Amino acid sequence: MMRQLFVAVLIAACVFAASSTHAHKASDSYLTLRVDGENLTGQWDVALRDLDVALDLDRNADAVIDWGEVRTRHADIAAYALSHLIVKADGPTGETCPLAVTDHLIDTHTDGAYAVMKLAGKCPIAASALSVTYSLLFDVDAQHRGLLKLESRDPAKDDQAFVVSAVFPLENATQTLALSAQSSFSQFATYVADGTKHIAIGFDHILFLIALLLPAVLVRTGAKWAPVADLRTAFWSVFRIVTAFTVAHSITLSLAVLDVVQLPSRFVESAIAASVLITALDNLWPFLPRKRWLVAFAFGLLHGFGFASVLIDLKLPASALALSLFGFNVGVEIGQLILVAILVPLAYVSRSSWGYSRIALRTGSLVIAAVSLGWLLERSLNLQLMPF
Repeated sequence: MMRQLFVAVLIAACVFAASSTHAHKASDSYLTLRVDGENLTGQWDVALRDLDVALDLDRNADAVIDWGEVRTRHADIAAYALSHLIVKADGPTGETCPLAVTDHLIDTHTDGAYAVMKLAGKCPIAASALSVTYSLLFDVDAQHRGLLKLESRDPAKDDQAFVVSAVFPLENATQTLALSAQSSFSQFATYVADGTKHIAIGFDHILFLIALLLPAVLVRTGAKWAPVADLRTAFWSVFRIVTAFTVAHSITLSLAVLDVVQLPSRFVESAIAASVLITALDNLWPFLPRKRWLVAFAFGLLHGFGFASVLIDLKLPASALALSLFGFNVGVEIGQLILVAILVPLAYVSRSSWGYSRIALRTGSLVIAAVSLGWLLERSLNLQLMPF
């Protein structure tokens, strides 16, 4: 019964990933707020593709959002955005800090064009903390997140600047942020959680790991797969794969976030889809090196650039970069280990059944290959909306 259940769960997981039509970088917006006494200024970057879903910017349906289409909808964009952001001075009165859009621009992030809104407003009283409620796009994309960088200066400490970062998912849409130095542990915990969620909603990363791990409880004999002899063999196979993937994506994640190496997001996303496709096809018709940890390492370098996109676009200051980078990477590893802890024991128990190599491995790999081929075509043909 356990074996049949595993096969069913595996196929269901692949089909669920296939149902995700948005195979590009997760939907994020980038909000910066600066507090100086009672004055509040900032900038809000929102992807044009996301605004198009909410506001139908592409009126002529030519799959291209040009400057004219954006310019004529400035008022609508501002009204929509501000209706989904509430900033209050935290305290007994909880007075609202009204914001207005003072200018509209266009900028390019790692995953395409973004509408940029310059913000300005005042808090009725000088606040020691801000309560922020963020609800942009949650009605059309439950996976959307708002990434906030809050900057403030403390006159009592020689105008020392403080930077606080926060992530706003649907389930945590209201947060209170102190306008003073946040504890290192608190910031670290925030990025650990975000890294874990990044794996949970990163279907291409999940399918790549599944494609790698499905044969980890098997051994290749010629063109066929046979079950491994014992748990120790399976354990070391999984350990080498997971370790190689972790080391590889940690290297490129760090290099990308520290601005040592940068690759175009469109190339990275297409290459990640190709890595999933190639790994799945190798499960069916072996052509890659027998040492799967080499495959995990090589393709893990690509996936690291994909993981880095969130932190790159947040443009964190150098003082917060090391902590956020380490926390995000730890979160990715936690998410990865959760997947391994669920998948591998079930695979090991089922490895000797007639259905594992015939159904779980073959059918699962076929589904993964089909899904990743769709992603590759979408990303290679650049079907995402572009501004010019």
